[in-house]
Amino acid sequence: MQNFSISPREMVASLGRNRGLIKALVKREVVGRYRGSALGILWSFFNPVFMLLVYTFVFSVVFKARWSSGSDSKTEFALVLFASLTIFNLFAECFSRAPGLILSNVNYVKKVVFPLEILPWVSMGSALFHGAVSLLVWLVFYSILFGVPHPEALLLPLLVLPLLLLTMGLSWFLASLGVYVRDIAQIIGLITTTLMFLSPIFYPVSALPLEFQPLLLLNPLTPAIEQGRALLVWGSLPDWKMFSIYFFAALVSAWLGFAWFQKTRKGFADVL
Repeated sequence: MQNFSISPREMVASLGRNRGLIKALVKREVVGRYRGSALGILWSFFNPVFMLLVYTFVFSVVFKARWSSGSDSKTEFALVLFASLTIFNLFAECFSRAPGLILSNVNYVKKVVFPLEILPWVSMGSALFHGAVSLLVWLVFYSILFGVPHPEALLLPLLVLPLLLLTMGLSWFLASLGVYVRDIAQIIGLITTTLMFLSPIFYPVSALPLEFQPLLLLNPLTPAIEQGRALLVWGSLPDWKMFSIYFFAALVSAWLGFAWFQKTRKGFADVL
């Protein structure tokens, strides 16, 4: 029986070795999602535009919500919320799909020699594409309403890197676990919805009572959402000490998820 390496080097090497295949599969997945529709891939642009317009109307007109007491902008809350959701959705799309990655690609397990460990990368690539489109929509609306975005926004890819590593670790873990425990997909759906409301998306951490703020900071999504939003909307630089700790923890999480996947993949064919 083939042995699969669990070393961190193999985690990176597999990405480099299969980058062409990953790119092709991401393209197929993105295009396939909109195949047969009249507008095709243009829906990936119109969907976030429509949602941003809905958020703007609901929160600025219906609820008259304001993110901070010092701002009179009617659209700030919608832009703040949309920036937060763009970051959260990078995680949520991969997290919710992870338990079914192997189950929906049984032919790769049984019929051909295929690097199964790249399937979470494909899911991540698709999520990054849609996240990039949503970010582009946000930048266009921000430019129209408030002018040129802050130059600090260029740091966003670096800032969300720990979140991407954490997401990959969880994706590898859940992709494997989903083969052996089929109910995990239903549980993950509930957890994703719960995390959306327990993450600082609709409110800042500072809005909570002091005794609850440390609990929210235990949420691994909190640093990426809080600091990413501040970077985009207000041009505030991140706390680099927190970023360093977050990055190291995410890197370890990614490797642990990869190691679990490599250790358990030998039994996929028997179960499926």
